[in-house]
Amino acid sequence: MRLELIRVITLGITGFDAPLLKSGLAEASASLEAVQYVIQPYLSRGAPQADSVTKYLGGCRQFLQEYQDFDSFDRMTFLTQHMLPLQQYVGLLIKELNLQYNTTGGTINYEAGNIFSPDALNLLAFPRAGTQADSALLALGKQLFFEPGLSGNNKVSCATCHNPALHFTDTLTTSLAFDGQAHVRRNAVSLLYAGFQYEQFWDGRAKSIEEQVRTVINDPKEMNGGESTILSLLQHKPTYTRLFKEAFGQQLDTMTLINQVALPIAAYVRSLNPRNSRFDRYMQGDHTTLTAPEVNGFNLFMGKAQCGTCHFAPLFNGLVPPLYNLTELEVLGTTKTDNLDQPEMDADYGRYDIFQIDFYERAFKTPTVRNASATAPYMHNGSFKTLEAVVEFYNKGGAIGLGLDVHNQTLSALPLNLSKEEVNDIVQFLRTLEDSVATYIPEKK
Repeated sequence: MRLELIRVITLGITGFDAPLLKSGLAEASASLEAVQYVIQPYLSRGAPQADSVTKYLGGCRQFLQEYQDFDSFDRMTFLTQHMLPLQQYVGLLIKELNLQYNTTGGTINYEAGNIFSPDALNLLAFPRAGTQADSALLALGKQLFFEPGLSGNNKVSCATCHNPALHFTDTLTTSLAFDGQAHVRRNAVSLLYAGFQYEQFWDGRAKSIEEQVRTVINDPKEMNGGESTILSLLQHKPTYTRLFKEAFGQQLDTMTLINQVALPIAAYVRSLNPRNSRFDRYMQGDHTTLTAPEVNGFNLFMGKAQCGTCHFAPLFNGLVPPLYNLTELEVLGTTKTDNLDQPEMDADYGRYDIFQIDFYERAFKTPTVRNASATAPYMHNGSFKTLEAVVEFYNKGGAIGLGLDVHNQTLSALPLNLSKEEVNDIVQFLRTLEDSVATYIPEKK
């Protein structure tokens, strides 16, 4: 029952199962009819929340019956006034009847009010997250994140390419390499919400943040560090020996140097989940934080523009609901530049370099669009300078829609027929997803 409600919220009203047919609202209505049938015996038992469940379930079904046009459907009103309260009261009903049963492996926190609550997804259920990181481990991770002594030239730290003041990016098309002159292959994506995914890097080659940290430190083109570099750091800054001991205790004696560094940095990266944007405040009840065009942008994002069929709520990344147990990759046919009048294919084959099967040619992980307004340029190659250009690329149907040959494109090649005003409203909505990152910016010494 809980998963079906999440499915309606995140997939049904977006048209995920049949985006071209635009039958998602009818499917959502059928789903809620089934929910009504299954839950009715429990509602007749006189449970304290039965009246509220009946009220909001009826409201959801009536709203879907009255407003059936997919493109103009007011998803925000449907969610905030009907569906999210229904999810909350169904959760309370289940709890009061002592019928709790979490089949998601703990990924979904059933104590949360609804799927847009900041604690709706359980970070500890994601790869290698383990148990809640204590203050000593997080403090060490934060210090190491800004430590240039982990690099071979004592100049490059994690924060070089993932600057907190820039929402953990560097504003470059592709980041500078270790030598400070050449560039690495791909754009530095923001680390905000990186813990809520199952694969790291644009091609998904790392299965945990720890693996990503180890890879970056050891890569000659990035930090060019390693065990000898870490050993040198410990010799020159002996306070780290004490900090490592405080963080790991007796376990420290059995750990390799690279893991002593990777584990706390990964713990720090997992803590980068602010969820304090204007959109988040709106979804938690402060309906003064968004304007009418921004709300319309959300409705378009989750409907006509089909953004929500790949950037899934609530984190708007490739984390697939309702189980949130898979990180999705897509083939868009991203172009070499954002000149859509003279499009050229980018030469990067993405995940195909890792798994050489046709399915993965030009496949890249779907990043979150949270904080997209602060993290230009965009795409794996940093080829798009503005959000307007990104939305227009989708509006035209990706590479195939632009006339290029991408045999395995997963993005629909049909134009979305978004007007300039609708494109602008979507961009305005994306700006509401920008978090305040003031708490992550270190004080100047």
